[in-house]
Amino acid sequence: MEYINKLKQNVWKNYIFIFLSNIDLTHGTWMVYLAIKGMSLFQLGIVEGIFHITSFLMEVPTGAVADIWGRKVSRILGRVSSLISVIILLLSSDFYLFALAFVFSAISYNLESGAGEALVYDSLKELNRDGTYMKVVGIQEIAMQGGKTIGFLLGGYLATKSYTYAYIVATIFATVTVIQCFGFTEPKMEAEHDGSRNVFSVIKKQVMGSVDVLKNNKKIGFLIIFSQIIFTFGTSLFFYFQNYLESSGYTQSKIGIVLALSSLIGAVLASQAYKIEKRIKERGIMMFMPIISALCLWGVALTEYHFVFFVIFSGVDGIIYVAITDYINKLIPSDRRATILSFASMVFSLFMIIIFPLIGKLGDMFSLKTAFIVLAIVASVLVAINIYVLVMGKELKEEKNKVG
Repeated sequence: MEYINKLKQNVWKNYIFIFLSNIDLTHGTWMVYLAIKGMSLFQLGIVEGIFHITSFLMEVPTGAVADIWGRKVSRILGRVSSLISVIILLLSSDFYLFALAFVFSAISYNLESGAGEALVYDSLKELNRDGTYMKVVGIQEIAMQGGKTIGFLLGGYLATKSYTYAYIVATIFATVTVIQCFGFTEPKMEAEHDGSRNVFSVIKKQVMGSVDVLKNNKKIGFLIIFSQIIFTFGTSLFFYFQNYLESSGYTQSKIGIVLALSSLIGAVLASQAYKIEKRIKERGIMMFMPIISALCLWGVALTEYHFVFFVIFSGVDGIIYVAITDYINKLIPSDRRATILSFASMVFSLFMIIIFPLIGKLGDMFSLKTAFIVLAIVASVLVAINIYVLVMGKELKEEKNKVG
């Protein structure tokens, strides 16, 4: 009974963790902060690329760590890595040290990406409440965006005084989250390991087993690629939009307000994702949300109301995240969950390695407006392909049913 109560506590404790860990005062300021320290847009793209190269290489091993040795252990190590990253950024002024900070930041992201999600989903599964996961993720989004909103506003305000203040406060919040991680309860997992003491052998077996799951269920792979492309475009837009606003005459405080508003709208729509999904179903989410996202990219690139379209894009991104997360988790066995979710993050990193520096290069050579136009064109082409795949898939399924 005590164990069951602790599993229930995992859910609300996770809301608190997500809220605190997303009060990241550096998230909305780091590009401007490093630019002030003399880095070009291309160099900013390079350090972000280093983040995603590290993430690409480390995602699956860290996901296996969470499945084998525990989600709680993985989360604790992740927060420690995040703390180290912030401290390096605070104390250094050298490109190579910035790169090292982004390596630790990536490892932190890797250790958390599959572990946190798996911790909550498997807790709900043991409680026979996994059917409520989409609603839980919606509430998590409120916590996350609420934390981000405070981070953007506070970070923007402190940045107008001194970036040092922002990074000092960020280390305080990072330390608090490290301590809080020890309060989670590890859900039981039915993993089948051979008891080998060889760490690499254990990880290899875990990874190969997860690959077999993906081979046997192609839908998981499609959902992963579909969602990570959208998240790549959203993340690229988010970071470069900060510099775009600054070049348009926005102060750091105003930039913080715009980013905070985008988080607020994202939280509201994400919390209602389960209701929206009930109305338009999975097919509606998969078809119409990407169309709206592409239109928003055009609005950012070509209109004077770029901030409005940016906010709408953030809201749609929240809906997609909540819905796709639920779809994927329903298809994954518990003992492979963190590893396969790390595959998804690895795909995201691969896309970011290619796209993020390219946008920075286009921004340096021409302008960020031109870079956003190119992003909108690519998004439109991918949306057209997605519609074709969904329509053809439906037609093939109908023909198969007729034959059956």
